[in-house]
Amino acid sequence: MTIRGQAHILGHHIDTDVIIPARYLLTSDPAELARYVFEDLDPALRQRVRPGDILVAGENFGQGSSREHAPLAIKGLGVSCMVARSFARIFYRNAFNVGLPIVECQDAHGHTSEGDALEVDLATGQVTNVTRGEVYAGTPVPEFMQRLLASGGLVGYVRAELARKRT
Repeated sequence: MTIRGQAHILGHHIDTDVIIPARYLLTSDPAELARYVFEDLDPALRQRVRPGDILVAGENFGQGSSREHAPLAIKGLGVSCMVARSFARIFYRNAFNVGLPIVECQDAHGHTSEGDALEVDLATGQVTNVTRGEVYAGTPVPEFMQRLLASGGLVGYVRAELARKRT
């Protein structure tokens, strides 16, 4: 699966409290959470992001608490994929659980500018910066995790598997 979108650049060590502040955790509705995503980091970011865009971050994105609200808020914003040098392990797993595609890639962050057109191949982990004509090697998304994403996340995957077993 290849995902295409325009890049928005984030920094290093962005924690879940900055992604979605705790004061907004009274809901699990992605659209409602998206209204406040990155409010304490860059309030204008959510205005710039268009459905299908790609967030590119530095090291240890999503550190902090284990709540699923952070990737859910990003998905609710319409982000099609995230690329980072590294993700905090709990954010990594929560992103797949809610159906948010993510790829670890060391070079994309340092070589991508705001608004660059990107293509991300989940199967190979390859990130292509179409604007610059550059290709960056990333970590392939395991096949099982790709199936989770294709089902919309863990809940969708389990529902599909249960329905399949009933027939």
